[in-house]
Amino acid sequence: MKKVDINEAMKFRHPEIVVNVVTKSKDGKVDVAPIGWAMLGSSNPETWAIGVAKKHFTHQSIIDTKEFVVCLPSSKQKKDTLYCGFHSAWKEDKLSKTAFKLLSADNISIPIIDESLACFECKLVDQMDTSDHTIFLGEIVASHVSGEKIGLINIGHSQLIEFEQGKKE
Repeated sequence: MKKVDINEAMKFRHPEIVVNVVTKSKDGKVDVAPIGWAMLGSSNPETWAIGVAKKHFTHQSIIDTKEFVVCLPSSKQKKDTLYCGFHSAWKEDKLSKTAFKLLSADNISIPIIDESLACFECKLVDQMDTSDHTIFLGEIVASHVSGEKIGLINIGHSQLIEFEQGKKE
């Protein structure tokens, strides 16, 4: 093994999951933010853990509302997922420039995104400070699927590739 700079070694962390996190600010502005720092947090209760930079609109919205939605994007959502990842909700209404169709959630005030592979309504149950990010743990209080089968994976440098759910090589 050769010792290298951390950034050099980090190039090998991909592929990674990409999820669209939907939030709503305390004044009602809905936003979608794609993130790669997401994982199942526990199985009893079932939770999602997401890492969000403290400077992001998504972070403030979760702090204020104690709710968020995790959506696994379908291949149809590639363009809009990338758009939301390159623009700030502090500066613009990103959703007005996307084709995302929002649907009412069952148990929280945050909407879900139609045509996602799956969406999970989450209520905040815990959080952990990690310097410039916070890991939010949300209990899944409802889940939804669309029937779409082709999803997205981040292979690095904002390159999203398609994968077919359940397909065996």
